[in-house]
Amino acid sequence: MKDETPLTYRNSVPSDAKSLPPMARRIFVETFAHLFEPTAFAAFCDSAYGENGSMVQDLGDARILWRIAEAEGKPIGYAKLRPLAAPAPNAALGALELQQIYVAAEWHGKGVARELLDWSVSAARQLGATELYLTVFDQNERAKAFYGKHGFSEVGRCTFTLGGRDYDDRVWLKPL
Repeated sequence: MKDETPLTYRNSVPSDAKSLPPMARRIFVETFAHLFEPTAFAAFCDSAYGENGSMVQDLGDARILWRIAEAEGKPIGYAKLRPLAAPAPNAALGALELQQIYVAAEWHGKGVARELLDWSVSAARQLGATELYLTVFDQNERAKAFYGKHGFSEVGRCTFTLGGRDYDDRVWLKPL
């Protein structure tokens, strides 16, 4: 039973470039595939989670910090903390971005996302950041409720392009 399975949390290691992208792709597909045109969505997933995709490249970038949640030695979620790339209005010098928190659906409601968020806030503070930003797909009500509950508020808008079409994202901020 999932409630009894011990969870561990750790920082990323080079071998995560093999195990993390397939899990991340599965979560992304389960969460968003129904909202997008299938061919464009598949191409995006290949570019993000493929063998030489952006996730693998980011796992090799020393400026990007990762925290991995595992159950029985397999990844079930992760957080990705990076230098600010989102179009944040009037961002403080040294602000950071929580670019992704993903947790497998079967682990929702078990405290995994909260633990990953707590790590992200703590790591950002340790790095001297006074602000933590993130972007949320405007149609992701579950994520917006979660971030609002944990002290983030909407401060701007941006777009996410997939298949040549722009979609609304929201920029959120948590002062640290």
